[in-house]
Amino acid sequence: MRAWIDYYDSPHTIYANARHRDVHFKHVASDIVGYVPSSDAIVVDYSCGEALYAGMVADACGKLILAEPAPGVRARIAALFSGNPKISAVTLEDVAAMPDGSADLIVMHSVSQYMSAEEIDAALKTFRRLLKPSGTFVLGDVLVPNVSAVTDVLTLLRFGLADGFLIAAAASLVRTFFSNYWQLRTSVGLARYSEAGMLAKLSAAGFSAVRQPKNIGHNWARMTFVCRPV
Repeated sequence: MRAWIDYYDSPHTIYANARHRDVHFKHVASDIVGYVPSSDAIVVDYSCGEALYAGMVADACGKLILAEPAPGVRARIAALFSGNPKISAVTLEDVAAMPDGSADLIVMHSVSQYMSAEEIDAALKTFRRLLKPSGTFVLGDVLVPNVSAVTDVLTLLRFGLADGFLIAAAASLVRTFFSNYWQLRTSVGLARYSEAGMLAKLSAAGFSAVRQPKNIGHNWARMTFVCRPV
């Protein structure tokens, strides 16, 4: 995961333009709000990225913990939400140090593909410990086998058409193709799971999980699971 953390902590071309970046995080935040169980819930967004619309999630819960491993990104999050007492920006190590049973909802969206098998197993173990007995873990944007990068291209173009950045999206695909993103994707790779494979992994970690009909965010070809401790 370290190589990907460094990538996202550096200038990159993953977003077509400011409009793409903005609507991406707005869609993700809106979907996460739908999983917040109550207005006083303690919510952890694990490896949250830029989290531009975390304020939307914070408005729906009691406390929002934004855990981000990339120091530069985390510093920007902390500055952006410094005036919001409901939001804190912390490290992944800070989350691991939280007391048992202290979270009502944990979300890990678009992260599993960057993690080794050992890293995701360790994270799942931590989440199982941190969740209250009535808590929920939401795992989003899980890549599936035998879906090529062409699908990601098509979903981005469809996203751009719907949200007003189609031309920028097409141009960004060319930029990204020649960027170090593709070098990293080829050399390090991305983790992929079948539905049955991920359900088995979640069960082994102590969760009862159900795949959702709709993935968090815009990519219809990926999977979201709602998981509860057993």
